[in-house]
Amino acid sequence: MKVESRSALTAFQLAWWLVSPTVDAAAAASLATKAKHEAETRGYAFELSHDDIVSKAKRESKLRIISSLEGDMLKPVAEAFRKKYPFIALRAEEISGTDTYQRMILEMKAGAARGWDINFIAGDFYDEYLPHQKRFDILGMAQQRILQIPVGMIDPVNRNIVAYTTNTMVVTYNKNLLSADKVPTQWEEFLKPEFQGRKFLADIRPQFTSALVPAWGIEKTLEFAKKISAQNPVWVGGHSRAIGALSTGEHGVYLGANLTGTKRFMSKDVAGALGYKMVEPIPVRIGDHEAVFHKADSPYGALLWLEFVSSPEAQKLIESGYKGSIFSPGTTAFQVARAKKISLVDWRHYTKMQEYLRLVVEAYGFPRAEAVGKK
Repeated sequence: MKVESRSALTAFQLAWWLVSPTVDAAAAASLATKAKHEAETRGYAFELSHDDIVSKAKRESKLRIISSLEGDMLKPVAEAFRKKYPFIALRAEEISGTDTYQRMILEMKAGAARGWDINFIAGDFYDEYLPHQKRFDILGMAQQRILQIPVGMIDPVNRNIVAYTTNTMVVTYNKNLLSADKVPTQWEEFLKPEFQGRKFLADIRPQFTSALVPAWGIEKTLEFAKKISAQNPVWVGGHSRAIGALSTGEHGVYLGANLTGTKRFMSKDVAGALGYKMVEPIPVRIGDHEAVFHKADSPYGALLWLEFVSSPEAQKLIESGYKGSIFSPGTTAFQVARAKKISLVDWRHYTKMQEYLRLVVEAYGFPRAEAVGKK
């Protein structure tokens, strides 16, 4: 695995699967009991065995989850969960959009939110969601192997949020307008004269540029942002619109596209016009953050859901959309991290992303999106 710095390597390795030495049952029980006491001292709920969680979930019998996982991935994952836990009547719904997230937050703050057990935690409003999530010590239960969840997927500070997917960012291009050998192999190549003057697409919401901070640091990232803006790209709002403009030949290359969105368009691209390239350091962001709602009617079924979506079985299904977690062996992100230099927006950086975004937008000079992809 290649990364940009020794510190990044250490953090990444520590975030992988927790591998504990083999201990006998009595010692394991003693460790779990100690962890439970520590969790309860901090105000968290802690279950001592997986069997207890399953038993309590059976008494709940139903489960409603609200997820940001796209429908083409959510549906097969939900079906697999039903097969594993046939005693749970699962209702799984996809949600998206800032207006929806803000409405849910207002409902939670007003005490009017009801009827769901798992909710998606939108990154733009992360801190506002936190008081409304049940205080299960998911991290502690994962560390004790009571829940089989890779510890790197769990918020190490709040301990009750699970991020079970990964967003990998790439350069997407139209092969009819730009040959593969002309596509930059380093991000700095977008600063060359041949890419000056509306020669590439860039998103006004700079998730890509901000995701370079873990590898480059804030100063180098902001300097790069200023130089990108000086290239006078075509500013766009939204990955789908930008990739759509590439597929129709309206534009040639897009700086920092989501691999998931790119692959989705490529699957429908009968002309085979789209291509992509992974440029190092490859920006990788943890995604799809979910937690047990504090007013959940089925909190233990919800724990089983969070465990399941983190499992190799569910990760294989999620990987069909190229969103498998970097902490799950076998996924694209996991393999990329072992072979290439990455810039990983892990939990240390995720909670700082809003500040990174603000600073990068300032460095860009507050650009406005143009109408693209509407032909």
